[in-house]
Amino acid sequence: MPVPASILAAMLDHAAADPQRPCLIWAGETISYGRLAAAAAAWSRRYAELGVIRGDRVGLYLGNTPTFLAAYLGAHMAGAAAVLINTQYRQVELQHILSDSAPRVVVADAESAPHIEHTDLGLQLIIADSESFPPHPTFTIHHSPFTIQPPQATELAILAYTSGTTGRSKGAMLTHSNIASNSAAVAGAWRWTAADRLLLTLPLFHIHGLGVGVHGTLLTGASLDLRPRFDPDEVLDALVSGTVSMFFGVPTIYGRLLQAARGEKVEVLPPAMRLFVSGSAALPPQVFHDFRQIFGHAILERYGMTETVMNLTNPYAGERRPGTVGAPFPGQEARIVDVRSRQPLPDGQVGEIQVRGPHVCAGYWRNPAATAEVFGADGWFSTGDLGERSADGYFTITGRAKELVISGGYNIYPREVEERLLEHPAVAECAVRGLPDTDLGEQVAAWVVPQPAARPTTPGADAELAAELIAFCRAGLAAYKRPRSIVFVASLPRNAMGKVQKHLLT
Repeated sequence: MPVPASILAAMLDHAAADPQRPCLIWAGETISYGRLAAAAAAWSRRYAELGVIRGDRVGLYLGNTPTFLAAYLGAHMAGAAAVLINTQYRQVELQHILSDSAPRVVVADAESAPHIEHTDLGLQLIIADSESFPPHPTFTIHHSPFTIQPPQATELAILAYTSGTTGRSKGAMLTHSNIASNSAAVAGAWRWTAADRLLLTLPLFHIHGLGVGVHGTLLTGASLDLRPRFDPDEVLDALVSGTVSMFFGVPTIYGRLLQAARGEKVEVLPPAMRLFVSGSAALPPQVFHDFRQIFGHAILERYGMTETVMNLTNPYAGERRPGTVGAPFPGQEARIVDVRSRQPLPDGQVGEIQVRGPHVCAGYWRNPAATAEVFGADGWFSTGDLGERSADGYFTITGRAKELVISGGYNIYPREVEERLLEHPAVAECAVRGLPDTDLGEQVAAWVVPQPAARPTTPGADAELAAELIAFCRAGLAAYKRPRSIVFVASLPRNAMGKVQKHLLT
């Protein structure tokens, strides 16, 4: 697929060719490409009136609404980069991101605006209201600011802050070229066309929702059924309605869809529904198998990250192998290297995943030390994720390099222990990490969410179940990999995309 200079350029081309082409379905209303382009142009003029110039940043602290998309595209029309801000962030996180990115303007809604004001950074604040998205504007491509100063491929498009699961979040600098080239690769691999309609419930402030879902839609001229949040019953209704063809989710979402559908066979999904994609965290093989049995579709698992958008994918046509994330997208590369020497490893050996290609970010905003830490002189980017490659080219993620547990001189990969625990019928969810140990250096510890029927209710039952789980691990794993301690919890701490925040487990 041809790669445009920017996603904005692709969107405007579709708007110019057919202003009435359906782009966005929101609350039962269809918003055309022409109307979205006109709303974006209105936002760009508003930014200019507030002093936004080329190279500035515009902060977006908004939920899933059409206004988010218009404000986002308007920032690009104005020559600015969008700073994506998690709507769950409060004073500490906001203070860090806004101080670091220094946006000229921040866009928020009435509910979130007070949190921006409490940062006391003196930022210009736009409170988006119902008039922020013009009801029926007239769109003329020649009157768009884009035709005067189009974004250049190498200019900054997005500052996307990492989820901060292991420390202070960093701003990944994604250029217009990064996101456009990656979207073209994704669209080609997943056979995304203008005929598709994506049901999107993922947050737009995250790369999965915006960088994959929205960008792919605008690139191909497809349409988007946008929802404010994930609701399993609403999603099930939409899937059987025949109005959508694609759905993107995270493992937690697919687990909840299974719970909603459990107990009765889901109707055969209409032929239009052709692709389910999962990412942002490892999809348990059992969820893959259960989903295929109930819904009749094999979920396509892929691997991406804030700094690169999408890296690896199971094939659209071919074996979607559970527990793996497939191979590199077209035009991109990936390899496994030794964590210390950075030398490539043969197939079947676990090491750090490195990627290279036009999709990799330009570095971390105002953080040259962090940039130098992950970029090699030869252009390879160190993801921090551990994995291995099979002889036939399928990559498997085994954990995070920083989460590797070294106990008594042995390397222990937490995911290996987690997968063993999940085989036990009493375990609903679990997370494994290393804790300091004066004798072994580190010891393996596990946090377990029991199945409702297995939750300890009598004195001493906790200790009995913990001993049973430790023995279960020892029976299926090397003895040194067994957990030395198990903590039972009601839930695991997760970020907005469902990724477990292991650093919060104590």
